[in-house]
Amino acid sequence: MKDMLQIRQLTKRYGGLLATDQLSLSLAAGELHAIIGPNGAGKTTLIAQLSGEVAPDSGAIEFDGHDITALLPAQRALRGLARSYQITSVFPEFSVLENVTLAMQAHRGHSFGFWTPMLAQPALVEPAMRAIAQAGLSQRCSSKVSELAHGERRQLELAMVLVAEPKLLLLDEPMAGMSHQESGNVVRTLQGLKGRYTMLLVEHDMDAVFALADRISVMVYGRIIASGTPDDIRNNEEVKIAYLGEEALPL
Repeated sequence: MKDMLQIRQLTKRYGGLLATDQLSLSLAAGELHAIIGPNGAGKTTLIAQLSGEVAPDSGAIEFDGHDITALLPAQRALRGLARSYQITSVFPEFSVLENVTLAMQAHRGHSFGFWTPMLAQPALVEPAMRAIAQAGLSQRCSSKVSELAHGERRQLELAMVLVAEPKLLLLDEPMAGMSHQESGNVVRTLQGLKGRYTMLLVEHDMDAVFALADRISVMVYGRIIASGTPDDIRNNEEVKIAYLGEEALPL
């Protein structure tokens, strides 16, 4: 299977701290690959380097067959790499449909117009409706964002990324701050997206990770110490040692 993402010897240093230490990793097209690790392992810095928000000191990032190491975040987004759960342009007094349609309008490069003409354009509204359905929010299509629960807002943010039909989703702790029920909703949503999108998931909810991931890589002090199937990781003694004092791995 073709690799959608290849990370080669990625290194980022902050003074004496190596946030990523010659880290190499690959993701196959259609794979959901989870990155786990203790606090301070460098997971957030890795995601920031992949999205283009942080420049690596050395190493290379290849996405869909092209070297994107030097590209800006907007250039990476245009190529189909999207970081979810980092959306800032959510309008609380507008509906779910209006927000996602506006995201579609922005992706297409359209100028801002009045709401009525925008919502009357099938080329904008139809993709927005599909993305809302994929994110599991169809029943809230007409609801104002201000009325949504925390978990539903996260689903809205996902819909606003999906409307652009990305090739790779970077999911940075999508279950953070959620109740057990809300986490379950997001897990079901992501299960519905598996195979249709390549996804790199960073998440502290171990139950969610083991329910979702095709492969899991464990990151400690900027390095990948183990990578494999959920069963491989669950039974890896080095991983168990790394998690002493942290959350337990599901049995």
